[in-house]
Amino acid sequence: MSRRLARVPPAWYVGLLAAVGAQRLRELALSRRNSRRLRGRQAAARSYPLMVAAHVGLCTLPLLEVATLRRRPRAPLLWTGVLGVATALRWWSIRTLGSTWNVRAVVPDDLRPVSSGPYRFVRHPNYLAVSLEFLALPLAGGAVFSALALSLLNAGLLFDRIREEERLLARVPGYEEAFEGRARLIPGLF
Repeated sequence: MSRRLARVPPAWYVGLLAAVGAQRLRELALSRRNSRRLRGRQAAARSYPLMVAAHVGLCTLPLLEVATLRRRPRAPLLWTGVLGVATALRWWSIRTLGSTWNVRAVVPDDLRPVSSGPYRFVRHPNYLAVSLEFLALPLAGGAVFSALALSLLNAGLLFDRIREEERLLARVPGYEEAFEGRARLIPGLF
């Protein structure tokens, strides 16, 4: 491609996208390991392939937008900071759930509700973190269209996923009592 048609994205941004991609692969390996031990019902299986595609898009589409539309980062430190906070929240959520955490939303038959860690504040802190990542990662590189499109796609997928997951969790003894009145994503709002 000619320099007029594309701009080479900053190396730090390419590295950031690659690091997030590597992190997602690490999470898939952890999820597979955890899922092998779990027996239970699976939520929103039909949306899983779309969720995988959205996460692949998160690591590729912003790069294409930055290169082809010659985007420049606006406030990259701010958005990288938001990404860091979101990633920390996601890993806190994963650690809190321990061996029951998995990407396919398998709800074990013998699950006990977890209301510690970030689950003290909201029902789905992992999904809040992922939503922030879908906004922050593209915006760190200036990929505004990717941030909007991927965030909207993610919101639609999470709407379905949360509804299905909560339908299964409602069958878990003590879940409704443990999370009664607790927001789904944002404390005091949703």
